[in-house]
Amino acid sequence: MSGYILAIDQGTTSSRAILFNDCMKVVDTSQREFPQHFPKSGWVEHDVEDIWHSVMATCRDVVARTGIVASAIAGIGITNQRETTVLWNRRTGVPVHRAIVWQDRRTASYCARLNAAGSGEMIAEKTGLVLDPYFSASKIAWLLDNVDGAREAAEKGDLLFGTIDSYLLWKLTGGRVHKTDATNASRTMLYNIYSQEWDADLCRLFDRSEEHTSELQSHTRISYAVFCLK
Repeated sequence: MSGYILAIDQGTTSSRAILFNDCMKVVDTSQREFPQHFPKSGWVEHDVEDIWHSVMATCRDVVARTGIVASAIAGIGITNQRETTVLWNRRTGVPVHRAIVWQDRRTASYCARLNAAGSGEMIAEKTGLVLDPYFSASKIAWLLDNVDGAREAAEKGDLLFGTIDSYLLWKLTGGRVHKTDATNASRTMLYNIYSQEWDADLCRLFDRSEEHTSELQSHTRISYAVFCLK
């Protein structure tokens, strides 16, 4: 394959762009840090606009410094902070809230209640993961339960979910592509690693409103935001 490869390394505290030539040698790199937000003890958030601007700035840096034209880039690869969770409006592109970062522990009590109810075994069997706030599923549930209008927007089909890779791909394609891959999907705690698909049982489990978990009251919020992620 001829042409350059642009790698986007979107990390927890900074974004980096790395330009490779067709011999896979590094031609140039650029890195930008972005702000971290800690609204409460144990809570960690990112403004995804900060992430997007840092990604764009680093990509433009390497292109400008090397003097190549954008059409000389044969492909773009994305590596990212994987469990960090974003919900955004599919029509406007506006996130409903800051991204909840993988380190965030705000859903610890929610996960503990699910675990006490016996859900941990099913989750482990389907995903290979331990029920924990680290992964995306409980973060999605928190956003839908706690952000004004998010539940209603999801039920109308207006919200999209993604980890950072999906959000960047959606932005880079002007909203035309909402996709991920199995490795990122497997870190959401909603993906069945054996059937290689989003799992309806897991989505139903996390669809339960946090304040009604003990009553097993189910909503259909997460399915709208997740199942359209290919």
